[in-house]
Amino acid sequence: MSQPSTAANRVITLNLEPNDPQRLANLCGQHDEHLKLIEARLGVTLRNRGNVFQLAGGGPRVKAAANVVEHLYREAEASELTPDTVHLFLQESGLQALEEEEGSGGDDEVLLRTPKTLIKPRGLNQQNYVSSIRAHDINFGIGPAGTGKTYLAVAAAVEALNQQEVRRILLVRPAVEAGEKLGFLPGDLAQKIDPYLRPLYDALYEMIGFEQVAKLIERQIIEIAPLAYMRGRTLNNAFIILDESQNTTREQMKMFLTRIGFGSTAVITGDITQVDLPRGQTSGLIQVLEVLKGTPGIGVTHFAAKDVVRHPLVQRIIEAYDAFEAEEEAQARAKREAREQEREALRQERRERQNGGGEASS
Repeated sequence: MSQPSTAANRVITLNLEPNDPQRLANLCGQHDEHLKLIEARLGVTLRNRGNVFQLAGGGPRVKAAANVVEHLYREAEASELTPDTVHLFLQESGLQALEEEEGSGGDDEVLLRTPKTLIKPRGLNQQNYVSSIRAHDINFGIGPAGTGKTYLAVAAAVEALNQQEVRRILLVRPAVEAGEKLGFLPGDLAQKIDPYLRPLYDALYEMIGFEQVAKLIERQIIEIAPLAYMRGRTLNNAFIILDESQNTTREQMKMFLTRIGFGSTAVITGDITQVDLPRGQTSGLIQVLEVLKGTPGIGVTHFAAKDVVRHPLVQRIIEAYDAFEAEEEAQARAKREAREQEREALRQERRERQNGGGEASS
């Protein structure tokens, strides 16, 4: 079914069966927008006549594109495809992840089962993250927004509760404002920190259902707690998620980690590029990654812009910020080095003058 053209390029011909015009229209999208998205993202040429598709491009890229087309055609039978769906499949079949999967030779799917939905981690990094959560008692998920680190942690917690591996779920977050002063918030403790925990609630509602979540909170099987209220507790047989952990202080992070008891799993998520602590305070997340480096029994997963599963522009925005901040840091470092060279030149000049003065007096 495939015929290589050169060492660097391949041409693959796909015969999609069954030949269903409605499925093919769903696959291609309005004005072939889905096919154009695949071409643009993977840098291949894609042409079709009916159910026969021809793909041309670099070896790994054309293979990834063929996998995406076949996968989407299967998906097109049961659901209406959208550009967002195509983007997610492209994200999952990224070249780097594909090459890593080929190198590992493992085809085992990592799935999270919750009462209302079956969740499949997208891409090798998310799969490794879920596998790490299952294998370690303490896990860190570090990376930018949109990489699924909080959502997958909640899914793993719901699965563990559903399978009676833990007795309760604790959702913990430092109550630090993201640059805005929110002022006095009325209500009880849970109501005061509700705005901070909205992403966790949304994930729970999707996986368990609104009414069931309310019942579990009422029975304290799901507990919401600000980080400051964790002091003095020991948490056994619990699944604990500390979200936005880049906003913990060094003392708070140490306090949290030492609360974990027998039969418990802790997942600590955060983005070290978005610290909202007052100026001069060191993030507990940044410090703990150095303190616990190489410690057995602790899993650490680093996500990057390529792992973002939101709108394609989000990935580009994160990459643009990373490049801008790297350039700023390089300029600041060059200025520091220039100032240090000037100081060293002044010190050398003073030493020469002092030596010259000493020789003259003698």
